[in-house]
Amino acid sequence: MNKFQPVDFQDLDDLFAFLPEHELKIVEALRNLVYECIPQVKEKLSYNVPFFRLRKTVCFIWTGAVPWGGTFEGVQFGFTYGHLLTDENGYLAAEKRKFVRTKTFKSLKEIDFDQLRILLFEAAEIDAQKR
Repeated sequence: MNKFQPVDFQDLDDLFAFLPEHELKIVEALRNLVYECIPQVKEKLSYNVPFFRLRKTVCFIWTGAVPWGGTFEGVQFGFTYGHLLTDENGYLAAEKRKFVRTKTFKSLKEIDFDQLRILLFEAAEIDAQKR
């Protein structure tokens, strides 16, 4: 446990048991999409949420129920090198971050799976060029 998070999950099952059902459904859909697009990805629990990596960390799923100084509503899907992605229609939000780009979903209906597929494939290509 750290000073920013009052929770400390031992594994993904602990996280999933903690999540409210509506967030769990979104997390499951997003995880399935990541594995569909990047089957060789490795998943690791960091900061008490799932991060996915190839050579480097490609993306993460941050749920509003898992605090980091506070909580928010929904589930955030983030790209760690999002600033390198082609996002001409502004689907992802930069907020005040230099590299990371995210999209927050409050329901399954809000997820644009086709758009996320395009971004995941591109993120995997960018990762392949990293050393």
